[in-house]
Amino acid sequence: MKYKAKSIRPFIGAKDYELSRNFYRDLGFQEITLSSEMSYFDKSGLGFYLQNAYVKDWIENTMVFMEVENVKQFWNDLVALELTAKYENIKLVPMRELDWGKECFLHDPSGILWHFGEFTTK
Repeated sequence: MKYKAKSIRPFIGAKDYELSRNFYRDLGFQEITLSSEMSYFDKSGLGFYLQNAYVKDWIENTMVFMEVENVKQFWNDLVALELTAKYENIKLVPMRELDWGKECFLHDPSGILWHFGEFTTK
């Protein structure tokens, strides 16, 4: 099968839809409201759909990986946002180095685990 993919846009849910919308805007995503129950969040042409839907098992098992150019700088910028002071249940896990590169973690207000990573070029 031959085709040129243009994007992948996962659908994620939210325990508190309005809170999650605010959180992702604070994280630097631009919101495009699609309906009262769903928005598309974009950052430099990459994005995801946030929907007003919560299924505990689904949310607690959702992970999103976003590759960034410089994880150390991303981590510093993330900490500077003071999200843990503004939102309950936010968890930040500091950057760590692995065989493949570096990554840090963020749990959103609903419990979705975001991986922010930088691959080592060899």
